[in-house]
Amino acid sequence: MEPQLQYSVTDAVATVVIRHPEKRNAMTAAMWRSLPPVLDALAGDPAVRALVLTGEGGTFCAGADISTLLGSPEEAQGLAVAAEEALAAFPKPTLAAVRGHCVGGGAQLAAACDLRFAEEGALFGVTPAKLGIVYPASSTRRLVSLVGPATAKYLLFSGELIDAEQALRTGLADEVLPGGELGKRVAEFTRTLVSRSQLTQAAAKEFADGRTDRDAHWAGQARASGDTAEGVAAFLERRQPRFGWSVPTSG
Repeated sequence: MEPQLQYSVTDAVATVVIRHPEKRNAMTAAMWRSLPPVLDALAGDPAVRALVLTGEGGTFCAGADISTLLGSPEEAQGLAVAAEEALAAFPKPTLAAVRGHCVGGGAQLAAACDLRFAEEGALFGVTPAKLGIVYPASSTRRLVSLVGPATAKYLLFSGELIDAEQALRTGLADEVLPGGELGKRVAEFTRTLVSRSQLTQAAAKEFADGRTDRDAHWAGQARASGDTAEGVAAFLERRQPRFGWSVPTSG
């Protein structure tokens, strides 16, 4: 089958699968190009409340398909950065479910997600030094925000792979699951995500990502939504809340 991104929506969770198994799910130029429009479509779907990014089979993503670098490395890097930025800007919670290798462009995509859950045995690496590539400034800053400057330098300077437990210690992974348990945990956690207030999640995502000019906007959204009153009432009545606010659709 042609290398591609496949996606589906089940129970308010969109799952995007990186599919290029003969090259450990390496991203081709066409795959990089296809990710932003896929994300746009899912962001505008009111049925979607969270997104999971994963790879087919036992590998998350081994990075960019090296053949894409033979023509114009700058163009290939631009495609990767555009895809990364589209993922980082997705307005709903995102989670990378990592098995096996999460390397190079794969680590770039995982870092652009809000959270990363990994299976034992997963390997992470940021490898531009192996190819003489200057890692993009935006991607470097994102990596530093996750793991701190020392670990970011360790990864970028050496290009060495680290295991899931070291990724957990450094902040590159948020949870590490035993073999065979990742899918179950991701399903459980995303069920929790879709039951929570989208208003809280959307505002928290902006604030956590460094937005500093939207306090008044979100205060107004909270007042108009009625979600706080609904959340308090549901707590007192010992029932699940029925939050009404949702991420606005474009167009």
